[in-house]
Amino acid sequence: RLAEPYKGIGDCFGRTIKDEGFIALWRGNTANVIRYFPTQALNFAFKDYFKRLFNFKKDRDGYWKWFAGNLASGGAAGASSLLFVYSLDYARTRLANDSKAAKKGGERQFNGLVDVYKKTLKSDGIAGLYRGFNISCVGIIVYRGLYFGMYDSLKPVVLTGDLQNNFLASFLLGWGITIGAGLASYPIDTVRRRMMMTSGEAVKYKSSLDAFNQIVKNEGTKSLFKGAGANILRAIAGAGVLAGYDQLQLILLGKKYGSGGG
Repeated sequence: RLAEPYKGIGDCFGRTIKDEGFIALWRGNTANVIRYFPTQALNFAFKDYFKRLFNFKKDRDGYWKWFAGNLASGGAAGASSLLFVYSLDYARTRLANDSKAAKKGGERQFNGLVDVYKKTLKSDGIAGLYRGFNISCVGIIVYRGLYFGMYDSLKPVVLTGDLQNNFLASFLLGWGITIGAGLASYPIDTVRRRMMMTSGEAVKYKSSLDAFNQIVKNEGTKSLFKGAGANILRAIAGAGVLAGYDQLQLILLGKKYGSGGG
């Protein structure tokens, strides 16, 4: 919908505030808040469930089988939680990208969260709310698998001695892992958001693979990583969640999250 694409995060901030006002930076945040807390709760609950289900132990099964189990439990947790919150993620994406078409007299496509649901259901049915769901599952398995799996696997190796149970050390490790997981899955995230944006329009992409090929062909490989810089800054929140959950388990349950043989 933009007449001219953003040149970077600074240009995005500047033009959004200039054209639409400061409050526009929070457009779609209601859906994000509603989505975020259930997502985090489900992620950790499912992760613990799948870790118990796979039940790999480092001492018993060996490091690599235990490591693979950590990756698998993280990925399965992410895919499971996505089933419950995907439509909210879709609505958040549509609202956040619903810029005014022009500086003068531009009209938004949606009036709010409920309006996104109404218009999408009217034009595309329930399937419209789940446009891009398959590629999203792939992306979330990659992201959450690395996010949880790497943290669970590296924490008992890296955070030892004086660093054990140190919040700052846990936070920095979590930040590095969140950035790595985010960059590894970012091209997939770009494809899924492009597919989300086609709901209510004529079919633009035949599949997620077709979307990927068209993006690379028409815009270049770099376009798959547009917005990755902002994602690195946002990774601070992901690191805080990991380190905070770690400390909370230690305080409430007296157990060390992601440590030992489990």
